[in-house]
Amino acid sequence: MKKAVKLSLFVLFFLAAVVLIGKHSVVSIARASQDSQQELKYIRLFMEAYQLVKEKYVEPKTPKTLFEGAIQGMLNKLDPHCTLFTPDQLKEFQVETSGEFGGLGIQITKTKDGRLMIIAPIEGTPAYKAGIKPGDVIVKIDGKKVTPSMTLMEAVKLMRGKPGTKITIWIWRKGWAEPKPFTITRAVIKIKSVKYRILPGNIGYIRFTIFQRTSVDEFKKALEALKKHKGLQGIIVDLRNNPGGLLDSAVAISDFFLPKGDLIVYTKGRIPESVKSYYSLHNPVIPTDIPVVMLVNGGTASAAEILTGALRYNDRAVVVGEKTFGKGSVQTLYPLDMGYAIKITTAKYYMPNHQCIDGKGIKPDIEVKLSKEDIEFFKKEAKEVEAHPEKTEEVRKQQEKWIDAQLKRAMEVIKEFHLFKMMESTKGKEGKKAA
Repeated sequence: MKKAVKLSLFVLFFLAAVVLIGKHSVVSIARASQDSQQELKYIRLFMEAYQLVKEKYVEPKTPKTLFEGAIQGMLNKLDPHCTLFTPDQLKEFQVETSGEFGGLGIQITKTKDGRLMIIAPIEGTPAYKAGIKPGDVIVKIDGKKVTPSMTLMEAVKLMRGKPGTKITIWIWRKGWAEPKPFTITRAVIKIKSVKYRILPGNIGYIRFTIFQRTSVDEFKKALEALKKHKGLQGIIVDLRNNPGGLLDSAVAISDFFLPKGDLIVYTKGRIPESVKSYYSLHNPVIPTDIPVVMLVNGGTASAAEILTGALRYNDRAVVVGEKTFGKGSVQTLYPLDMGYAIKITTAKYYMPNHQCIDGKGIKPDIEVKLSKEDIEFFKKEAKEVEAHPEKTEEVRKQQEKWIDAQLKRAMEVIKEFHLFKMMESTKGKEGKKAA
């Protein structure tokens, strides 16, 4: 009897809390539809379970622990990108896109089966130098096993730490019989998101390692430098192993390539504010007669896929390389009471061809894989850096000079464009003579 009264009081307390946060009133719930009545039954079920755990679990647990676990469990049922942020975790999350933070320099995701997968290491960071690859799966972090219930933020918190300290992560890679340990020294991650140079044949090369707040300004400087080279034959935009970043930066950079009014990307979801369309707002800074080739692979994700799709599906660029990652969902951060927040998926991205790439990726126009020679070269360079960190800059310069199979094919596409253009011009002149 006492238990029943206690449980009833607990349910009433919970419903009163619902009233206080402005979602429903007790009267409206009582008069609600069948769905609302079912919702009330599950609230009661939850309270029964909560009381049992609180009173009978082998060790006492605080309401904080139980309710955080309950909320996170609900979010885990949605998709791998939804998560609860405690006040401390929220502060860490807000640091991620600032362009400078402490850690290893990797972008991670949770797969549908709960694995912790690396989207891509950020170029030049400790993880990159240690030989971490896109698609690697982290199975253990400093002795702590990665389980399906571990959230992304819990994993991030474990891997971050004081610069100069070491951490060992156990990695499983496709083709390996068992996981292998990688001991990496944490560092303050200062990310330069844009790199550029002139390739043979007067071809401009721009590489985006990630999209952050500084990316647009860095891109402008790169363009100004490339424009100084008269007779620029084309531009290669390298987005390989770019895990994404800020949508606004990717949209702004797309604007440099596309004619005014072209659709860049749009989002759709259940709530009105999730329905948005992004268009090019200016005339192109890069003349449309300069051919553009996008280089992509399995580590090209999210905002990097948006830039790829915007140019490819507006017929502004040819895509070369391998199929992209396929991260096409939008997460929104909602603040809660007591300094908490939740990040939930509120929409999906749709390309200018009206297709959603989430879980599918973008297939290149011209599929090219790295050659065996390329793979051996990069393996050798990674081992060199691992054995002699002081040679990092020297090795980086050697890598920049290396023309891998994908980059070589991108250069050929630009040359083919000019050859075709010249043939068309010649044909036109001959036609005029014949007339």
